[in-house]
Amino acid sequence: MKIDNKKEIKSKIVFALVMGSITTGIISFSLIALNIGFNDGFLGLWLRSWVLAYLFVIPAILFIAPPVEKLVNLIFKR
Repeated sequence: MKIDNKKEIKSKIVFALVMGSITTGIISFSLIALNIGFNDGFLGLWLRSWVLAYLFVIPAILFIAPPVEKLVNLIFKR
């Protein structure tokens, strides 16, 4: 019973890390490309923005996801 709970927690953390990496990468790339365009400093600006966004998003995913999951389960009465 305890092992399953630990696996579930680890799984949710890994999900948050991977999902956060993908989404922040896509969003930061898109917004910088649209607002500034591709220039000599694009790569550095994008990577810096990506890291910053990632640092904000991971805690948000970890803390916001459980109540959102409960709400969705409530809506669909799971």
